[in-house]
Amino acid sequence: MSTGLTVQRLNVARNGKAVLHDVDLTIAPGKITALLGANGAGKSSLVLAIAGVLPAASGAIALDGRSIVGLRPDAVRLSGVAAVPEGHQVLNDLSVEDNLKVAGCHLTRTELQSAVDLALETFPELRERLRIRSANLSGGQQQMVALAQAIIGKPRYLLADELSFGLAPVIVARLVPVLQKLASQGVGVLLIEQFTHIALKISHSAYVMERGRICFSGEPQELVRNPKILHSAYLA
Repeated sequence: MSTGLTVQRLNVARNGKAVLHDVDLTIAPGKITALLGANGAGKSSLVLAIAGVLPAASGAIALDGRSIVGLRPDAVRLSGVAAVPEGHQVLNDLSVEDNLKVAGCHLTRTELQSAVDLALETFPELRERLRIRSANLSGGQQQMVALAQAIIGKPRYLLADELSFGLAPVIVARLVPVLQKLASQGVGVLLIEQFTHIALKISHSAYVMERGRICFSGEPQELVRNPKILHSAYLA
């Protein structure tokens, strides 16, 4: 039974400085959870901690009731959590096709082909670019590759950090429905998004982070009705 991806009283430090303080957060299966806040609030650190890149100083991270604290990033991915870091990160020296294959290196040949086909159905724009070095793609195309890599792993939970970073609104409009479709298929999505109106429109629950702490958790519409909550967090 899926109980969600839960974070409880999580504390994390980077370079000897505390960046997350007693963070509580839940990503429900089949729902989009928005995490909002100013740059430097700790949102990306939370993603990296869940993904196993940053160690937890204390607290709990559980995937459907089972602890994933201390697991290596590859083990976290295999357990069902895919992170799409900020900045549409791909393997620049590899072709688009090889980027997709690397994401499914743990699959059998048949499973990998099926997963790649599914990713290309989601992003048919990439079919004609399979042989192109990823470094030669536009930022929007690179973000498609990054999301396609996550899809290939068939995650139960997807952490999307600043999906729209540096991208034109038309590209953002192309990517957002992909997250909605994943959620409709049962994937729990954590969405960190600079365009708060987009995040609040498509999310089912929302959190606001300020200086490494959660200062709001509740329904997105509450933030729409009371924008002062967001404004104070972004001005902190």
